[in-house]
Amino acid sequence: MENFRYYAPTEVIFGQDTEDKTGETAKKYGKKALLVYGKGSVVKNGLLDRVHKSLTESGIEYKDFGGAKPNPTLDHAREGVKEALLFDADMIIGVGGGSAIDTAKAIAHGSANSEYDLWDIWTKKVPLNKSLPVGAVLTIAAAGSEMSDSAVLTNEELGKKAGINTDFNRCSFAIVNPKYGESLPKNQIAAGVTDIMMHTMERYFIPGSRAEMTDEIAEGLLRCVIKNGAAIVADPKDYDSMCEVFWASSLSHNNITECGRGKDFSVHKFGHALSAKYDVTHGDSLSAVWGAWAKELYKESLPRFARYARSVWGVTESDDDKAAIMGIDKTVAFFKSIGMPTCLKDLGINPNDDDLKELSMNATMQDTVKLSRIRPLDAAEVYKIYKAALY
Repeated sequence: MENFRYYAPTEVIFGQDTEDKTGETAKKYGKKALLVYGKGSVVKNGLLDRVHKSLTESGIEYKDFGGAKPNPTLDHAREGVKEALLFDADMIIGVGGGSAIDTAKAIAHGSANSEYDLWDIWTKKVPLNKSLPVGAVLTIAAAGSEMSDSAVLTNEELGKKAGINTDFNRCSFAIVNPKYGESLPKNQIAAGVTDIMMHTMERYFIPGSRAEMTDEIAEGLLRCVIKNGAAIVADPKDYDSMCEVFWASSLSHNNITECGRGKDFSVHKFGHALSAKYDVTHGDSLSAVWGAWAKELYKESLPRFARYARSVWGVTESDDDKAAIMGIDKTVAFFKSIGMPTCLKDLGINPNDDDLKELSMNATMQDTVKLSRIRPLDAAEVYKIYKAALY
């Protein structure tokens, strides 16, 4: 087992009508909140009004800042920093999904360090030594941003999508009412289910370390998401199944499934390059390349892929190689069964060879970074996987 540090300080308030506790929870962390949300679904379904009411009843001033995009952008976060500074906000609350929460995290960092440009903070050109408290009022099970130490922004000017990991990304609190998941489009629910699985699998296939307790947690989480994820895609009003998926979303990305093993996140690098270039949904970008990635690398982590097939999918094949392939195929078939893309063509894009090479260079930061702890992948090998993922 590898050495590890586990830190998950987020206060989680989970269940029906918990949004009414936003104010009493938030007042532990500040008095003036900038509320960050997306294109208005939280306005239409009444959630924002309920958050407003709860904050007012607790004596917390607030200011709305809408417009967060599905792939959060640097420019929008910069605008949020300006709004937060003008309002003199002492905390930032994301209301919505991972995009709103990641934007809130970026605004918190930029507001607390206004002497620096946000992209310089994001790319670690300047140190991040402080931030504002961030809260989350969650509406979708997907990114796990409500409990994670990560956040992602897209620099549209440069065409780059980049993440930052820091303890300052840990939300102080998360209000989680799974009831809001039932109003989401089915494709968004399916993309969320995929993202949850990916957050767990990106930590699972790393070879060479024994971490049995962590494996048991990860495998149980995956079985739970597969079962309940299919249920909520079929019937979004299945509240009990929605609860299971929402809780799995938080656990999948709060680092508990990497203790003693670490993480890889190379598939996310493939996906980030796709999202930055084509603005495709994050979950879609992951399922479109996962099968090609897995079939390229599984032999170097054969015992892990074979265990995955048997423990998660119930494969009984005794030959490890055959079992591993069966597990990969069952995963891809599951993605397809819930309506997810399983190749680049399914994304509605038609990249030519030069496009694939550009994606490969961007995923590897111009061939300066090798991807994957299973086998380091340079730009040429990343290109090979993108090409295999075309159809």
